[in-house]
Amino acid sequence: MEFSLLGAAAIGVAAFWGMLRWEAKRGNAAGCAVDLWDVGLTAAIAGLFLGRIGAMVAAGINPLADPGQIILIRSGVATPVVTIGTITVFAVLARRDLVTAADAIAPAALAALAGWHAGCVTSNACLGTESGLPWAFALPGSEVTRHPVGLYTAAALALAAIALAMWKQHGRPAPGVVAGFGLIAAGTARLATEPLRVSLTGGPVVLYGAGIGVGCAIVGVAWVRDRRARARAAPPTTREPPAGRDAP
Repeated sequence: MEFSLLGAAAIGVAAFWGMLRWEAKRGNAAGCAVDLWDVGLTAAIAGLFLGRIGAMVAAGINPLADPGQIILIRSGVATPVVTIGTITVFAVLARRDLVTAADAIAPAALAALAGWHAGCVTSNACLGTESGLPWAFALPGSEVTRHPVGLYTAAALALAAIALAMWKQHGRPAPGVVAGFGLIAAGTARLATEPLRVSLTGGPVVLYGAGIGVGCAIVGVAWVRDRRARARAAPPTTREPPAGRDAP
């Protein structure tokens, strides 16, 4: 078994737990009717399982004929399937309070992604294209220094997680806006760093772009609904009687 991938997963889970605890002390998840730790971890495990099945099918392996290979994760998982599966399972589990739960879990989800990408240090998989920058480094036995693109992505996601958590605490954003910006941040972090990655075919940039688009749509709808709700809740204005005439 590829234990370095398990190490990256453990870092991601630890970051998820840490952000939830950090926010809980500030009341940022107040009003959420679901247990974010249980729902988030269940959704992530289900997403990884589906992603492993997807990777096996893509490699021509029948999961029903050879189920033992599901736990042999040397060939990794299909990340698009993981992403879609995790979001879908989360939506099903939190369906009774989906908007509030999505806003509450968004910073922790970004922190988990940051931890997963930072876990590249456990498998020496952080490096991308060649670079002469002072912080670039080389793999053992190589003289070619490269961008630590995995750490770039982890840093961008971590900063986004902290920013969203602080905004929730001080800005009081409209319901759904935090979740929308979480999708935008996740897609942007991967899309922006994709050119620095070494890949024969390129990453799923369409998926990253779709995530940004869906996030923008969620933010737009949330803001419109919030403005309409505020307008309905505003007290009616009274008109002053014309000058020189008695009010009825």
